[in-house]
Amino acid sequence: MSEKSSIFNSPKLYSFDYFAACTVGGLVACGPTHASVTPLDLVKCRRQVDASLYKSNMDGWRQIVKNEGGLSKVFTGVGATAIGYSLQGAFKYGGYEFFKHQYSQLASPETAHQYRTGIFLAASASAEFVADIFLCPWEAVKVRQQTALPPPFARNVFDAYSKMVSKEGFASLYKGITPLWCRQIPYTMCKFTSFERIVEIIYAKLPRPKSEMSSLGQIGVSFTGGYLAGILCAVVSHPADVMVSKINNERQKGESMGQAMSRIYGKIGFPGLWNGLAVRILMIGTLTSFQWLIYDSFKAAVGLPTTG
Repeated sequence: MSEKSSIFNSPKLYSFDYFAACTVGGLVACGPTHASVTPLDLVKCRRQVDASLYKSNMDGWRQIVKNEGGLSKVFTGVGATAIGYSLQGAFKYGGYEFFKHQYSQLASPETAHQYRTGIFLAASASAEFVADIFLCPWEAVKVRQQTALPPPFARNVFDAYSKMVSKEGFASLYKGITPLWCRQIPYTMCKFTSFERIVEIIYAKLPRPKSEMSSLGQIGVSFTGGYLAGILCAVVSHPADVMVSKINNERQKGESMGQAMSRIYGKIGFPGLWNGLAVRILMIGTLTSFQWLIYDSFKAAVGLPTTG
């Protein structure tokens, strides 16, 4: 390693600079990618709240452009999305690398390798628990902006934040934290663990070991593994994703989380938990593959090995 090791110049493995670099990589990977699919997310969230609102995604975009003031309105919620998922990505990816290393140190290298799937699961769950604390307020703002009908709820993300806090209190930004954890923790456990094992399988099938492959070849493996992992993530987390949208939009004042979930489930039933699944698979598969592409490209650019 270079004696001038730093966050952006071959940081020493498992040093403070290493985890800081992974944190920056997570921010860069998640904020822009989530923001870029805001039009998909907007229609998905509205159809989760009211399945009869639009006949299809194309119909949704057409109606939004026609009735709400032009093409820019399909990006309703983009500010909150960019802020929230930049913070979440930073703590998720950086936290995962940190917890994976810490949990691996609790056992011998042989034992850690043998039980690596358990370590992947525990590390990703720990990282996501922390990351969601930073995501939750902005997710609440985003959902309110996207699902308030008739729109607009506010002029921009900061106006929406101010309105929610002034009218409902700061605690209102965290009323969806439990369903968010229920959605995001299984999602991230699936995302990181399936990715690690999928790329492991891919490398085992290739004619050359990973150490002899170019950075571009390794990043290609990351992209492929990321898309396959994303499909699994979408299915695992979708019911909780529907419930997050419903609770942030419909939870009544003084109603407990359990009461809100029970009331909403009684209204939409089990089939209602799967509204918008197809578009979520498209959205999450694309998101996950590009996030791993960007994250591992960033790691390679600063002199770190790619994941897996």
